[in-house]
Amino acid sequence: MKTFPKPLSPVEEKIWLERCREGDQEARNILIERNMRLVAHVAKKYQNTDYDMEDLLSVGTIGLIKAVNSFHIDRGSRLATYAAKCIENEILMLLRASKKYTKEVSLYEPIGVDKDGEAVSLVDVIEMDNKEVLEELILDQDIQELYEAYESCLKEQEKEVIGMRYGLFGKQPRTQREIAAALGISRSYVSRIEKKAVEKLRRGMECAG
Repeated sequence: MKTFPKPLSPVEEKIWLERCREGDQEARNILIERNMRLVAHVAKKYQNTDYDMEDLLSVGTIGLIKAVNSFHIDRGSRLATYAAKCIENEILMLLRASKKYTKEVSLYEPIGVDKDGEAVSLVDVIEMDNKEVLEELILDQDIQELYEAYESCLKEQEKEVIGMRYGLFGKQPRTQREIAAALGISRSYVSRIEKKAVEKLRRGMECAG
């Protein structure tokens, strides 16, 4: 893979961001060039999809340019944090568009494999805070309905993962990695089970309501 310039230091980044905000085109170009390693880093996650690395880098660069154009220096975070999200979103849009032969995209359809050789689907890479979703369900619905949906909608493995993840029935909440180790499965598989189970709970409680 081609080599890219090393990233800017926090001090350098702040200087160039200030100049970019003032309309300095050279500063904008430097911010893009010196963050190309980040594009490559994000793109590598998707190199086992239908697209080659050059395509992913090109699309990821569009996300980086959007990030540089829209980043606010007073956010209190580094440009890289914001840019990584923009780069990934741009690549995900490409992957979704590639499903043009089907009427709808299945979130659980594999789009590649992770470093453990496990199949990775869109639902694994789309940022989705399940804890927030479940907390909203608990706030909006009676806790009894949650447990009824838990018992009636979930398979045994889903019950086990959700119970461990969210500390149900007096259990201590555990991370996905801890659950993966306990059950002898990969973290990405735990993530997939969790997300599917939370969606089942949501649908089950909506029907109950």
